[in-house]
Amino acid sequence: MTQLPDSAPSALTPLNALSPLDGRYHAKTSALRPFLSEAGFMHHRVIVEIEWLKALSNAGFAELPPFKPEATAALDAIKNHFTEACAQRIKEFETTTNHDVKAVEYFIKEKMQGNPALKASAEFVHFACTSEDINNMSHALMLKNAREAVVQPCLSRFIETLRSYAHQFADIPMMCRTHGQPASPSTLGKEFANVVHRLQRAQKALAEVELPAKMNGAVGNYNAHLAAYPEFDWAGFSKKLIEGLGLAFNPYTIQIEPHDGIAALMDALARTNTIVLDLSRDIWAYISLGYFKQKLKEGEVGSSTMPHKVNPIDFENAEGNLGMANAVLKHLSEKLPVSRLQRDLTDSTVLRNLGTGLGYTLLAWESCLRGLSKLEINQSAIDADLDSAWELLAEPVQTVMRRYGLPNPYEQLKALTRGKGISEQALHAFIGQLALPQAEKDRLLALTPRNYIGLAAQLAKAV
Repeated sequence: MTQLPDSAPSALTPLNALSPLDGRYHAKTSALRPFLSEAGFMHHRVIVEIEWLKALSNAGFAELPPFKPEATAALDAIKNHFTEACAQRIKEFETTTNHDVKAVEYFIKEKMQGNPALKASAEFVHFACTSEDINNMSHALMLKNAREAVVQPCLSRFIETLRSYAHQFADIPMMCRTHGQPASPSTLGKEFANVVHRLQRAQKALAEVELPAKMNGAVGNYNAHLAAYPEFDWAGFSKKLIEGLGLAFNPYTIQIEPHDGIAALMDALARTNTIVLDLSRDIWAYISLGYFKQKLKEGEVGSSTMPHKVNPIDFENAEGNLGMANAVLKHLSEKLPVSRLQRDLTDSTVLRNLGTGLGYTLLAWESCLRGLSKLEINQSAIDADLDSAWELLAEPVQTVMRRYGLPNPYEQLKALTRGKGISEQALHAFIGQLALPQAEKDRLLALTPRNYIGLAAQLAKAV
């Protein structure tokens, strides 16, 4: 029996972390931590609570006069200078409250005690709010900020890398494969351009996903708000606050904001990941075919037993992590919009995995980018494939035959080439005996597998 350690480690480190996102890959996902970690969640809750309190102070209530500039600055300092020690203090409150949002409220009130102007307004912290008012706005802000600061910049870098390859390789002819078999030529750049265009659309879809939020109380009707101030326009007030934070106002909710916006964002990310997965598998296949070599790195080992190997590990890592990402993202999108009656807590624990879904996404994108940076074209392999596949020109020959009404063009070329290929000389002999205008014969005779590329080069350069 394996000897177990005497006790659990006292501090979390990358070596003892349960999740590889915080263990082996901690450095590669660190950009998301300010937004999607537990401390990041706490910080965004503090932001929402303080913005709500500041808005209330400007609402014209006699019991809560407008804060003077010094008091506002002191409030802003609480959210602008949020540290890990602040997060730890909230956790200390939570050990007593056993309620994470109430712990945030107590933390803010504690911070206000040293300022008389703020201390007098302490009971307006979390005024008329249910926990979900704070949480739903926090989650929306967390995702909004992570999307703007991390996700979209990484995706833009990805697209620009692929675009540079599309332009750089625009004129390099290559044999395509459909069903894994030789097919009409394109250019290497055009293959990258195809992915650029797909990711551009995906990026636009990601950017356009609205993140709705609500601040309407326990069951979505402003019950407590109106109990305190029955003549006040609470719906308009909440709308102004939410939209001022860059979120979309949702006027109709149960106790929870129904998370349709988060689900849409998760779906958009998953679709983006599917495109990257498709790219990773194709590049892996082109490496296997010999179209690409991989730059060597001093000291790196490809196989523990076969010294000659340079494995396409970055694309394989990307594929594996994209699978992990989409498993989480799809569960989030399917689970979050479903709640029993007004409220159950199944969404609460699931929402804590937003960072997991985005973390595996970021990790996969960076792996694929790293793999792309190692690619070197193996021109001789690409050319050899083209030069040995004159049967690719059966398509243009039979198409021109169709134009001029020659009998059974497809069938003639099928009999000539299918499953056995054809030499340059045999193809030219076939063209020579066709009843075509001489100019058309000359044009067909001038075709080679290397120049039969249609608009591929122009399309690649234009992306």
